Amino acid sequence: MNRIIPLPEAEWTQQQRRVLIDTSPNDEPASGNWYQALVRHPGLHAKWVAFGAQLLVKGKLAARDRELLVLRTAWRTGAEYYWDPHVRLAHEAGITPGEIDAVTDGRNAGAWDDHDRALLNAVDELISDNVISDTTWATLARSLDERQLIEVPFLVGHYVMVACTMRSIGVALEPGQGGFEVR
Repeated sequence: MNRIIPLPEAEWTQQQRRVLIDTSPNDEPASGNWYQALVRHPGLHAKWVAFGAQLLVKGKLAARDRELLVLRTAWRTGAEYYWDPHVRLAHEAGITPGEIDAVTDGRNAGAWDDHDRALLNAVDELISDNVISDTTWATLARSLDERQLIEVPFLVGHYVMVACTMRSIGVALEPGQGGFEVR
């Protein structure tokens, strides 16, 4: 159910077209329901993209860590829209289909090592209590530097914000998008 309808290309202003081009990795405007709904607020869209790129493109977390955090956040917040693309990124980061499936069970699933379990715990704690516990922080601090530690709550918070926005404005899944499938 779209509460905010994606803006058809015929209705884009020059500013909106520029924002969508700047969002894309090539010279074509970014496509998809999310980008084309959010571009109805082009100034906010542009700032959000810059912040997201800081975390996803220029971030200090390893791709595996980042994708475990994002997938657990998607699962916990019911954000089906960004689950599917991040499953693909998780595969590229070396996360197995079994591990992706286990993300849905959280910290008690499978044979997570201490580091991975702490990442999943961090998501659960941030969503439930708005703080990473001392125990989880100490575990993460054994393998992450200060900048990476700072990025953990920023990344989770960013994706909680995205989930709240996507679900509230009613961004529909793209054709062929499977929601919470492992693939």
